[in-house]
Amino acid sequence: MRHLPQRFKPAGHLGNAAHQAKRCCRLFRRRCGGHHSQTGENESQQDSGPGSGVPLKNILRYRKQFYEKWLDVRVLCGRGETVMEVADKVIHTLERYNNAETYISTRSNETSKSVYFSDVVVDGLAKDGGLYVPRNGFPKLEPCEWVRLVDKSYQERALVLLEKCIHPSDVSALDLKTMVTRAYGSNFGSEAIAPVRHLMDNQYVQELFHGPTASFKDLALQLMPQMFAHCLPPMCNFLVLVATSGDTGSAVLSGFSGLKDVYKHKTGVLVFFPQDGVSEIQKRQMLVAYEGNVRSVSVKSDFDFCQRSIKRMFGQAGLTGHLAVEYGTLLSTANSINWARLLPQVVYHTSSYLDLCRSGVISFGAPVDVCVPSGNFGNAMSALYARHMGIPIRKVICASNRNRVITDFITAGAYDLRSRPLLPSLSPAIDILKSSNLERFIYHVTDGDSHLVKALFTSLDGQGHFGVSGQLLGRIQEQVSAGSCSEDECLSAIRAVYERTGYVMDTHTAVAKAVGDRLQDGSCPLVICSTAHYGKFAPAVFQALGIQGVPCEPVEQLKELSRVAKCPEAHRGLMKCLEGGSVRGHRSCQADYGEMVEEVEDMIQDSFLKVA
Repeated sequence: MRHLPQRFKPAGHLGNAAHQAKRCCRLFRRRCGGHHSQTGENESQQDSGPGSGVPLKNILRYRKQFYEKWLDVRVLCGRGETVMEVADKVIHTLERYNNAETYISTRSNETSKSVYFSDVVVDGLAKDGGLYVPRNGFPKLEPCEWVRLVDKSYQERALVLLEKCIHPSDVSALDLKTMVTRAYGSNFGSEAIAPVRHLMDNQYVQELFHGPTASFKDLALQLMPQMFAHCLPPMCNFLVLVATSGDTGSAVLSGFSGLKDVYKHKTGVLVFFPQDGVSEIQKRQMLVAYEGNVRSVSVKSDFDFCQRSIKRMFGQAGLTGHLAVEYGTLLSTANSINWARLLPQVVYHTSSYLDLCRSGVISFGAPVDVCVPSGNFGNAMSALYARHMGIPIRKVICASNRNRVITDFITAGAYDLRSRPLLPSLSPAIDILKSSNLERFIYHVTDGDSHLVKALFTSLDGQGHFGVSGQLLGRIQEQVSAGSCSEDECLSAIRAVYERTGYVMDTHTAVAKAVGDRLQDGSCPLVICSTAHYGKFAPAVFQALGIQGVPCEPVEQLKELSRVAKCPEAHRGLMKCLEGGSVRGHRSCQADYGEMVEEVEDMIQDSFLKVA
């Protein structure tokens, strides 16, 4: 539903702002149970109500349960704001509520029809091959509003921020609350969801691996499938195609398998992963027999081939038309090119800053740096969006392993894939050469120059390289910095942190630690994104710690590491998956586009053409 119910539409325009503000003031006071000029905690209700002498705060808390049953939008107010300021926010919220929000492609500012959030979630990729971004940019919160969120839970922060980013005519506030509550609950091993832990000196680590599959992808993929199901149009089946360098695959399978049956019957998920490009534990996770129409297939190539092939499928009208006509099935994607994948990641970057405020490390307004292991650039892009919303992130540091294409681009301005093989590494989730979300970054840093974006990425697709001007490179370097580390430096970082603190990092966190040590000046806190639990890359961690006689079985490896690590503790969900999950028959295909298309068609037939 993209149009407001009639009862919520104003009879005419909003009218004189001063008149509306006064009216809102009266309503505000009436709602609060009296005619007070202030709303202090110790004020009592003067009108009829629960009884005299009851603090107004208690009255409002009691009434909240009733308001939340029918609310359409909420207004976030900062402490100390006047009633007139609150009224202005109410008017602004009503104006937003009555005007739909649309999206455009990074490669074209013009669209033949309006594209809404629900379209973006289901389509995944824009028709012209670009990535979707909001037409009117990202919302921004005032400092006093951020301060209100400091003492809130992760779920409450997520709900407020996502309400700001998703128009209520696409996903209502009540539906969004249901989704957030379900996404971030007992399925996470930490009540804090994405806790921040002091590591050493000025460095803090945000643990993003407490979800069911032990990687940061869970923060998005426990929520995104619910949004996807909510936005699905009737009368069509959808096959979600995913290319993964490791962590995305199991997170997608877990998230979509948790949908209600009514959605499972019309949604299939097919994951392609490089056969020799993921860890053994990652492979086991993807081969577990999840419920629903979900499947994974290994490809005898690298991640870039998998991703390139999927984008090619989306771009071939003959193929997509055939699948739609023959099977009534449309294609979508759950990679970080999907806008609904990025939004939940923005939340945890804001949450890490608010946690530092809550613990007294900083006061709101003080800067921090964020260091992100970077492959497809989605995690870094979401940190940049968090800064745009008003979080004082001074610098986003992109950390690469020896596949340092992002580092080379950010430092020299040339993105060149010619004669550049993908090198296997100890941090396979960032073994990526073609970083899709870099397109969104360049779009924003050029102030929405879609013609330039199209030219650059058309050149990359066709010729394998592009370069940017010195002026544009300077603007890029104002936003982000980048560095890379060798395999030995990665292992050394794991060992050094363990010897000093007893904390065990996975190999991707270690890449960020090594690069952060080199690039961050120590003048403000550094938040290191810990994107996976160390158990997912146990053999490399054993190597780093110099432990001999490593068990062959992944379950035994996890048990041994949990005895060694002072913190963090063993990941219960990961252990449960490996101990109790039955494994599907392993499907594999050659590095051949035609074979991958056949896998897609087989998946559709098996999922949607079953005869009861």
